[in-house]
Amino acid sequence: MLKGIPHNLSPDLVKVLMEMGHGDEIVLADGNFPAASYAKKLIRADGHGGAVLLESILSLLPLDDFVDTPVMLMDTVDANQSAPPIWKIYEQVIKSGCEENVAIGHFERYTFYERSRNAYAIVATSESALYGNIILKKGVIRK
Repeated sequence: MLKGIPHNLSPDLVKVLMEMGHGDEIVLADGNFPAASYAKKLIRADGHGGAVLLESILSLLPLDDFVDTPVMLMDTVDANQSAPPIWKIYEQVIKSGCEENVAIGHFERYTFYERSRNAYAIVATSESALYGNIILKKGVIRK
């Protein structure tokens, strides 16, 4: 065990976060997402929900401030559907875990899948909420 690393981040996930460079993306995939089919690098996080992992990851990972939306969600298939409750939870976690305001964007489902295919890694969570998929773009540490 090490000091300061959240206990729900596996050694494999911490390694991937450290390997990632500026502009690399990581996907937190919900339990329904075809993570194994799309991942270049697959990290299993069975038993963990998306919000808890998001909070832990943001304690270590800087978000890219050179792009308009360093956080991307998978948009709902039905444009008339109200925002899934998990989005509000993710938004709260991001606001509390980031020093600056972070804009959150949305990708259409198949665009999200293609973006995920090119991500540095996909973390397969046990998140059961629909539309609980999120992409984070890594930034730089300026200190």
